[in-house]
Amino acid sequence: MIITKMTIPDVLLIEPKVFTDQRGFFLETYQKEKFFQAGITCEFVQDNHSSSVRSALRGLHYQLSHTQGKLVRAVIGEIFDVAVDLRRSSPFFGGWVSALLSEENKREFWVPPGFGHGFFVLSERADVLYKATDYYDPTSERCIRWNDPTLAIVWPIPEGEAPIVSEKDRAGLSIEEAEVFE
Repeated sequence: MIITKMTIPDVLLIEPKVFTDQRGFFLETYQKEKFFQAGITCEFVQDNHSSSVRSALRGLHYQLSHTQGKLVRAVIGEIFDVAVDLRRSSPFFGGWVSALLSEENKREFWVPPGFGHGFFVLSERADVLYKATDYYDPTSERCIRWNDPTLAIVWPIPEGEAPIVSEKDRAGLSIEEAEVFE
């Protein structure tokens, strides 16, 4: 397993060792000791699964209390996954990093607590699994607008197309308006 720090060092890209043979493949998606050595010391308490169609854009989501770290992977299809630093005390506040996650590359993306998270679907369909470090709490859920010009995220949306965005995500706030972490 290769674990790489992104340009925002708290965010990690995890590339598992894949064992293949005539039957298919095997890989470890989580190994507590290896993750602990990489700095992921949180306990995971909830697993989530979303399925989305091409051009669906989900995010940028976070919870103010019951803050969640997320270990994200695409088990079907391909996504452009984004983590945005929402910690005012961080030198990277308002910065973002991204990774392509797919069933082919089998990568995982560690989005720590204190970050907003979102993704854009590049394939016909994408099934995304993620482990969370705290329980979903709708009362503390918040959303930053995916196309906030202050963030200037370069989403790989084909020219002339519009992403499919939920009403909730369309109503997201700018990073300047939103409640974030200190």
